[in-house]
Amino acid sequence: MLKKKILEIGQKIAQSGMVAGTWGNISAWDAPQNGYWITPSGMDYFILKEEDLVLLSLDSTVLEGKRKPSSELLLHGEIYKQRPDVKGIVHTHSSFATAHAVSRIPLPGIVEDLIMIAGGQVEVAHYDLPGTLELALSAVQALEDKNAVFLANHGLVGVGYSLEEAFKVCQVVEKSAQIHIMSRLLGEPAVLSHEDIQLMRRTYQESYGQ
Repeated sequence: MLKKKILEIGQKIAQSGMVAGTWGNISAWDAPQNGYWITPSGMDYFILKEEDLVLLSLDSTVLEGKRKPSSELLLHGEIYKQRPDVKGIVHTHSSFATAHAVSRIPLPGIVEDLIMIAGGQVEVAHYDLPGTLELALSAVQALEDKNAVFLANHGLVGVGYSLEEAFKVCQVVEKSAQIHIMSRLLGEPAVLSHEDIQLMRRTYQESYGQ
């Protein structure tokens, strides 16, 4: 079921334009296996099969699978190490989010759904080369206890208590990034107060949904 969900999310990010070609990557924590399933390197999301996914331990040892894992395996591994609450990770190159990453401009808390699901302002991690431990550590540091972070000159990482939640984070951040860019064309965006951000985030965590 977990592997099937990774394949489904992969097709969704490709269909939505969040990634082009074979870029981006997805992973999900598998508690019984004490590791995480990750998409393989450089394979089209529309032809992926469950047997193409790779199971990795937190020290990057391949536990199952014959494919070469995503080049961003260290990024995923470090997030799982530092954030035991995270059970799913989606890395995209969606246009408006990546515009923030390229400009190295954080996305402030300007709309309630962004605040609720991402936890407030989305920061930009320090630039490091893709696939490196330095990038992974920079991302974890900038992510802190939130659910989204921009990778400078690279893209967006969304995390969540499930893979579905991580995908939703990416959707909301992309939409909010577009709103932020448009609002800056109109004038100065009004950022919500720290107190309101904390209250809305807490409300989402404690009582949102069924």
